[in-house]
Amino acid sequence: MAKGSVLVVGGGIGGVQAALDLAESGFHVYLVESSPAIGGTMSQLDKTFPTNDCAMCILSPKVVECGRNLNIELLTNSEVLDIQGEPGDFKVEVAQHPRYIDLSSCTACGECAKVCPVDRPNEYDLGLSTRKATYKRYPQAIPSGYAIQKLDTAPCRMACPANLNVQAYVAMVKEGKYREAVQVIMRDLPFPGVLGRVCPHRCEESCRRKQVDEPISIREIKRVAADRAPVTELPVPPIDLKEDRVAIVGSGPAGLTAAYFLALEGYRITVYESMPEPGGMMRYGIPEHRLPREVLDAEIGNLKRFGVEIQTNVRIGKDVTLKELREHGAKAVFLATGAWKGLKLGIPGEKEGPGVQDVTSFLREVHLGQLKKIQGKVVVIGGGHSALDGARTALRLGASEVSILYRRSRVEMLAEPEEIEEAEAEGVKIHFLAAPLRVVHEGGRLKGLECIRTRLTEPDSTGRRKPIPVEGSEFFMEADHIIPAIGQEPDLRFLGDGLQLDVSKWNLL
Repeated sequence: MAKGSVLVVGGGIGGVQAALDLAESGFHVYLVESSPAIGGTMSQLDKTFPTNDCAMCILSPKVVECGRNLNIELLTNSEVLDIQGEPGDFKVEVAQHPRYIDLSSCTACGECAKVCPVDRPNEYDLGLSTRKATYKRYPQAIPSGYAIQKLDTAPCRMACPANLNVQAYVAMVKEGKYREAVQVIMRDLPFPGVLGRVCPHRCEESCRRKQVDEPISIREIKRVAADRAPVTELPVPPIDLKEDRVAIVGSGPAGLTAAYFLALEGYRITVYESMPEPGGMMRYGIPEHRLPREVLDAEIGNLKRFGVEIQTNVRIGKDVTLKELREHGAKAVFLATGAWKGLKLGIPGEKEGPGVQDVTSFLREVHLGQLKKIQGKVVVIGGGHSALDGARTALRLGASEVSILYRRSRVEMLAEPEEIEEAEAEGVKIHFLAAPLRVVHEGGRLKGLECIRTRLTEPDSTGRRKPIPVEGSEFFMEADHIIPAIGQEPDLRFLGDGLQLDVSKWNLL
């Protein structure tokens, strides 16, 4: 005869015996245990009793009987959060954490543990040995199925803007499973080879290995995986095609990533690109010495296997309008036109004559083949990736001297340290703590740049140190070409005036 229910907290030998006694008395018992298996500390003991009996020989029949008793419900991987009520009428809130392995399907064969790439200290042996993250607490454990131990989200993953499962693909590469590593990356983005070369790898700043010596080279590990297992060799998953069409304007990283994930969902995707080739800033903003075009072409071409159609040399607002895209069957339009409009320096002389060109336009002309040679002295203004790209590209085009003018110190440069070192090794001169004052023209030609030394204030509320001019420190730099690289913003003129869209003060939708 049913007598109600009892909650037993703790799955050690005491909790197991109490659950068995209560179940035999007719109570329905909930046995709560925080680990994946009942048994507690006694499961770790061996021949420690005065009778010289084996602890497991005593415990094992008990846990097996507990697992088989129909009046006992095991709540493993669980913890009690709250208890309310009074004797005879308690309400208990229990949080059950996932095992990540389906107990109803697991046969406890152990094959998953054999291929698991992650090692963890083995609590069963008090940390003296290791086990896999996919594990069974001890051989006779009840429940008998395996579980996967997952700790908090890795700091490298939290630092990644794309939320890549960094620890997973790093572990796969460690095991030589390059194909599986790329498949992990492709869950979150379609360009592992591209990012294996140009990713700013903020994840490495958060890598816990820094607490020991230096961070893991996460970006290079991604590149190794992508080079060993090209995306074109991975199978395309089954896709249930929908009738709905989506138009994507712009084939840069945002547009193509959206196309990839929408295609996986079964939508019919057409990407419209105004340039001769797809890729956006990946193709026209990043120099080939940093991103080989065969890598970019292969990964963009791979999207066609997912059903993505890319139409180039199509200018929205001129060749076709957004309204016409909707009329031609697009249920939605995703605008991913990028930020191609270079910001102005805002100093005298900038617009008075030739020789001043923003870095975005400069790099675009180079990659279009419109600019194949450059002569004379070049001054690049800025301290980010684009500034370094512009300077190193100018050297490759034949400039006699290339200098970078940056108003803060080396520490504040947004470009990666290795990029800065490579640029200096190639011959780029970097002038820190200096800012432009005026662009000087003479006889209709660019003569140079008037500059001033700066010093940095104490860090402000954002943590950055503001540069302020040093009075009386003006100096002049000769220049045949000045390339501002101080940022970009979207050029939204293609939208026209007919659309009711909200635009921010930064010219963003």
